[in-house]
Amino acid sequence: MARLALITGGSRGLGAAFVAQLQAEGWEVVEFSRAAPHACSVKVDLGALAASGPVLDAKLAELAARDWDEVLAVLNAATLAPIGPTARKPPAEVLGNLDLNLKAPVLFAALFVKHFQRHAARKLLANISSGAALKGYAGWSLYCAAKAGLENHVRSIALEQAGEAHPVLAVNVDPGVMDTEMQAAIRATGIDDFPAVERFHGLQAAGMLRAPETVAVIILGELARVTEGGGRIDTATHR
Repeated sequence: MARLALITGGSRGLGAAFVAQLQAEGWEVVEFSRAAPHACSVKVDLGALAASGPVLDAKLAELAARDWDEVLAVLNAATLAPIGPTARKPPAEVLGNLDLNLKAPVLFAALFVKHFQRHAARKLLANISSGAALKGYAGWSLYCAAKAGLENHVRSIALEQAGEAHPVLAVNVDPGVMDTEMQAAIRATGIDDFPAVERFHGLQAAGMLRAPETVAVIILGELARVTEGGGRIDTATHR
């Protein structure tokens, strides 16, 4: 069975856990990131859209020329930076955040649908979202905006795909809190920049941060059961 998995931001954390687990399950994995640490990596700065767009377009076209029984695309790359009050965010960092967190996954999703639409294979587009897509956090205005926008983009893709002969099943996934470098960066933030920081210290102290490897297995299990697009999978309560 020929199965292809495309992972953005798979150099560390949950993304790296996806790469390892999918390879262990026999998938052919292609990972996209600036660090490109894996033998299966494509080195690309996803946030530099003028340069990354042609690279992604060419690579997905190349992969779509092959026959597959199942294709999975996971939109995982994201950053919290810059954290802090909106008025203090430098304009260049504002644009950089939205380039990586919103524009890049929107572009990747568009290219994925474009190149793989004709395939009769089971096709799944999974956006790794966050609770920040559903509520605001002081200091995370950019991250919240991007996550909320991307969730609605994915829901819109699901509606578009409902009438296709070979639809892409597009879903959002909330992985919950994990023991990652991103969580460490959150806890290192001052209360003036992120007033809710003590909540995240509390989650760590209470042992509520799951290993990304555990979460990756849970998410992949949930994705294997998806039969229609447009849903939101919340794995926060899975242990």
